Amino acid sequence: MDSVTTRGRFSKKILVLFPGALGDFICFLPALEALAGQAEVDLLARTEYAALVPERVTTGSLERYEIRRLFAADAEHDERLKRFFASYASVYSWMGSAQPEFAGRLRTLCLGRLLLYPFRPPDAAVPVVDYFLGCLGIARPKEISLHIPLQAEAWAWSEALWLQRDLRGKKVLVIAPGSGAREKNWPFDFYMEVMSWWNERFAGESVVVMGPVEEERGPTGAPREGIHLLRDMDLAQLAALLRRCDLYLGNDSGVSHLASALGVKTVALFGPTDPRRWAPWGRTTTVITQKVKCSPCSAQQVKSCAHRKCLTTLRPTHVIHKLEDLLPERGNCATLLDNERCRDYS
Repeated sequence: MDSVTTRGRFSKKILVLFPGALGDFICFLPALEALAGQAEVDLLARTEYAALVPERVTTGSLERYEIRRLFAADAEHDERLKRFFASYASVYSWMGSAQPEFAGRLRTLCLGRLLLYPFRPPDAAVPVVDYFLGCLGIARPKEISLHIPLQAEAWAWSEALWLQRDLRGKKVLVIAPGSGAREKNWPFDFYMEVMSWWNERFAGESVVVMGPVEEERGPTGAPREGIHLLRDMDLAQLAALLRRCDLYLGNDSGVSHLASALGVKTVALFGPTDPRRWAPWGRTTTVITQKVKCSPCSAQQVKSCAHRKCLTTLRPTHVIHKLEDLLPERGNCATLLDNERCRDYS
């Protein structure tokens, strides 16, 4: 059942419509927290984001009737929709700005209380997190500090996992080898080399987070000692897992954004996408990119690229050397990047 309910006409609650995937949503979180500082917020997005939202935010599905109905004719005359949208003091939408009929019906129903924004910034050079804050007239602070809640049940699950996999007292590297687009993924064999180095250098263990796409394709290479594959986690469990690890390594992906936002020591590998726009905003994050001449490139170019030099020439030895430079001399990952945010793409 949808957790968002219709309220009285004089409610001071805010309604937010946000259609993005996980990485988009993590970039949106600072803006969402700013809205939650003004009033209670009903967020319509992917329902799994309920595990990540600030206090005073209730999450429901964009698939609910009142939103689906906006795509049909005469929605502005639907009494159920009138009552629903009238119950909010203001409505913020990053959905539908490019769909005139949808936007027109929503604007009519909101009776002047609608703030409608494009989902993507018109200026491709603007960092996405800055764009969402800028929609609210807020300049990005020098440091963004958010509290992403960890659910007790998910934390207990992670404790049981650590015990079951004999991870207690060991250095744990978490790797997410996938992303929303295959073209953004560093080769899995390269990740395997980093995991072998981690095991040899720290006698550490590696946890590989398998998403749906990776599940379908399956990782390449034979299983090795000290490598654990994890499947079928929800976002609450994933957050708990990330918070327990010593270091996270991944592509330009939603999981990398989540690790960074949680304050985990994060290293994100960028290839065809622009880190100036998409780099995770967490303070303890390092971005590594090969800086080839043709990168970043457009979505069309990404799909047609035959060489993928931005990732295939980013060798594991280079990434390992960067990690060696970042790690304290004694190999204690617990203090990695505690005091500053690093960048490697200037």
